[in-house]
Amino acid sequence: MQLNDPSNTACSLQRHSNSTHIIAIIPLNACGTQIEEDEENLIFKNEITTLDNPGDLITRKHQLEVQFYCQYPKQGNVSLSFVAHRKNITVWEKGFGTFTYQFEFYPNNQFQTMIDPAAYPLEYDIGNRIYMKIKATSSVNNTQLFVESCRAAPYDNPNYRPTYSIFENGCQMDPTLQIHSPADQKEFKFSMEAFKFIGMINQVYISCSVMMCEAGNSDTRCSKGCINSTSTSPSRSKREAVIQSASHFVSQGPLRLRRSAESVRATATNLNLNLVFIAGCVLAAVGMVCGVVMYRAKVSKVKYQPLPTFES
Repeated sequence: MQLNDPSNTACSLQRHSNSTHIIAIIPLNACGTQIEEDEENLIFKNEITTLDNPGDLITRKHQLEVQFYCQYPKQGNVSLSFVAHRKNITVWEKGFGTFTYQFEFYPNNQFQTMIDPAAYPLEYDIGNRIYMKIKATSSVNNTQLFVESCRAAPYDNPNYRPTYSIFENGCQMDPTLQIHSPADQKEFKFSMEAFKFIGMINQVYISCSVMMCEAGNSDTRCSKGCINSTSTSPSRSKREAVIQSASHFVSQGPLRLRRSAESVRATATNLNLNLVFIAGCVLAAVGMVCGVVMYRAKVSKVKYQPLPTFES
């Protein structure tokens, strides 16, 4: 027995068959498989036939022919869902216990109600102010939050390069950055103007390196604030290992540049109005020129002749 095209060794029915069963593994694009279609399905057909001698092209005996096919629907429904909003980060460290970082965006500088996670990815126009707040929740009292660095990248990957620096070593880098007064020492509120990476990428993730410290202790990184990149990083002594935590990475996004159909239509409408106005001016000017030319032509056709004199 063989398939329509047994020339490929992979199409041999002897590979998987036994003395009682014919077992065939048949690809859709080989072994003589033919494709047909109707309105709803793609149909792949092949056939098993008997032969006396391998390689025969013709036969004059009655053959066994077993036709079979597999069909696949042309259309189907698939679904995929994901949550763009980044979840809170919960960590545990000796001396600080369990604490949670929350990084959220807010609609205004009141920082009262965070933007609904279901609204992500968030859309902004370039130049709009983005309001953000990082909050730490801890059962340990007398602690404070410190944001050491914040960067923007087109992807939510801490190792992605290059990135745009918003904070660096506790220092302000973005010229539009504003620090807002926090409600307590475990909050950090800031805002900046929305921007877009140059190129085709229109999404932005904000990621920050944060840590917890013992409040009021001058030996912690939190108390040192902005440190220039040229300065030597402070060394951590055994005592500092208890009064401050390690750095942790939190991120939120994506933010996207708004490109609404309404804006496009408004631009097109303004453009059309401008074109109509310009076209009207041009037509008016042409009409005035034509009027002057026609008037001059008419005047030029007037001829003066002396009146005939009659003899009395």
